[in-house]
Amino acid sequence: MGRGERNKISILALIIFVIFLAACAERSVVKPSGGAKVYEKQAPQRDVVPQEISPKEVTKKEVPRMGYTIQVGAFSDVRNAARLTETLCRIGLDATYLAYRTGLYKVRFGNFPTKETAREQAEELKAKGVIEEFYIVKPEEYAVSKLPIYGAAYLRESIIKTAQSFIGVPYLWGGSSVDQGFDCSGLTMTVYRINGLDIPRTSAEQYEGGDPVDLDDLQKGDLIFFANGGGGVDHVGIYMGGDRFIHAPSRGKKVRTDSLSRGYFRTNYRGGRSYL
Repeated sequence: MGRGERNKISILALIIFVIFLAACAERSVVKPSGGAKVYEKQAPQRDVVPQEISPKEVTKKEVPRMGYTIQVGAFSDVRNAARLTETLCRIGLDATYLAYRTGLYKVRFGNFPTKETAREQAEELKAKGVIEEFYIVKPEEYAVSKLPIYGAAYLRESIIKTAQSFIGVPYLWGGSSVDQGFDCSGLTMTVYRINGLDIPRTSAEQYEGGDPVDLDDLQKGDLIFFANGGGGVDHVGIYMGGDRFIHAPSRGKKVRTDSLSRGYFRTNYRGGRSYL
């Protein structure tokens, strides 16, 4: 074979090799066509293992907090505090009264967004002779406002102490007659509002509004509900811990403690709810 023929073969081999490289490059890239995406080589992905969510990891309902409240009086006779409470309720103000110190009671009413609106209402009532001197309770004075500092245990203890201050008192609340007394949910609502939590008025509303709590998981300050005969809830108390709770048994009777495992309460127990 002559030198010229060998040169032709070398050139032909080089051309074939260049064509082969071009073909390989064509196969390694997907060219866009008609708006198609260009896919690049990606690193292999690791297997993603889904994390289990604990049943207790649920979002708690946010409980409305009390705003500015008007506080009046220092009554030595609980019936006088009850009468003022009823007077305020009759003119459309949400009022209640509380044990202030041993043998003394104060009346609180309203839930105002600002201190100015609370003062305007108080001054108007004072001018009409409905109330005398008054004090504006600020939101930061409630136990619930101290949660970031002292934690939930502090709030729970405060609720129990407030409820205990009513034990033995013939609590006369409810907007009817001071001789009839008040219902159970009036006590629970009052205790919570004194601590800065604006929970609903009736036992049925309180049952629906709280977060469910199993019997074994009840903590101090949780609400416990009962249903006579298996119907809708008709009674509520405040759990103290150690199988005990505080409640107003019925209109006209004194606020007292009872055992959750006692016959009637054990049989008619409906469930626990937490607002804390």
